[in-house]
Amino acid sequence: MRKLLTVDDLSKMLGVSRSTLYRWVHYEFIPHIKLGNAVRFDEEAIWRWLKNRENPGRLTLAPDLAAMIPPR
Repeated sequence: MRKLLTVDDLSKMLGVSRSTLYRWVHYEFIPHIKLGNAVRFDEEAIWRWLKNRENPGRLTLAPDLAAMIPPR
């Protein structure tokens, strides 16, 4: 059976406030389940959502640093 997280559980897990989570739910930014007035989050869906938001980074940093240094 899949684990459903409460707002408090997910707030602690992500390090964001409860009000932020409720705002994300309101704007349908984060996957959620409504059970009457209660909001729950499928833990597997949250991990997939986080993985899709992951930024892989760049292969190299050197060209960006060179462009940031002003000429003399």
